[in-house]
Amino acid sequence: MLEKFEQGTLCSEEEWKAHIEKLLSKTKPTTKKEVEDALINSVKKRIPAEKFGLFLSGGIDSSLLALLYKKFTNNFICYCVGIEGSHDISAAKKAAKELGLELKTKTYTAQEVEDIFKKIHNWFSPSVVTLGVASVIYAASELAKQDGIKTFIGGLGSEEIFAGYERHSLAKDINEECWRGLFNLWKADLIRDHTLGEKLEIKVLCPFLDDNLIIAAMGIHGNEKIVKGERKHFLRALSHELGLPHDIAFLPKKAAQYGSGFDKIIDKLAQKKKISKRDFVLSL
Repeated sequence: MLEKFEQGTLCSEEEWKAHIEKLLSKTKPTTKKEVEDALINSVKKRIPAEKFGLFLSGGIDSSLLALLYKKFTNNFICYCVGIEGSHDISAAKKAAKELGLELKTKTYTAQEVEDIFKKIHNWFSPSVVTLGVASVIYAASELAKQDGIKTFIGGLGSEEIFAGYERHSLAKDINEECWRGLFNLWKADLIRDHTLGEKLEIKVLCPFLDDNLIIAAMGIHGNEKIVKGERKHFLRALSHELGLPHDIAFLPKKAAQYGSGFDKIIDKLAQKKKISKRDFVLSL
């Protein structure tokens, strides 16, 4: 299922949910070593023959992937975009320096970001979050065009299997909420990324959504994923053991649209028109 998606074929929402149901039926308690092995094997399965790109925000997911890929190949370039003073560009530069990564960045002006919004808004159903995230992917892939890069590594799925969202913290059963997120991933993320892949003629590989990794990660008790309010604690601790510096492994999460600062541009443009952010997106 995932392999087809990574090659540009999108299944139906019903097929995706049936697939997740199948993975749920295979889940049993697992160990940290089993999760580690599944993660490393997923990365090794997804090493493109051609030079590829990695979307690097400097946070735990992308930094961990960069660390692991670097163990097997140097045939990739990391990319990060944002507005002036963006959290992600600063964090990505720090991670690249500490991990010895090749990184290319671009600082976008407010006008350039607005131009991206206008270009891609009608590719998707109107949504502030979708527009913000998609704009970041669009901008990074445009930067990578200079290097002829068409295949990328992304961190989609990590938030769901390792409990990275606030709703996981609020849930009575953390893993139950993780499964709910996985079931809803098709309409929340897969259709967006598939559309971007078609429009931009790129492929985005998703190591965190590998079947075996989902099964292994979902075999870890929810109370190990969120510890003393810290989301994704299990993955953070594992990442540190695998060699990710502590300050990167335990860096607080910022979603792409916020870390890049692109959401700030949506907010400013909406304020300028004296309308809500959602109404701004609808007005494009």
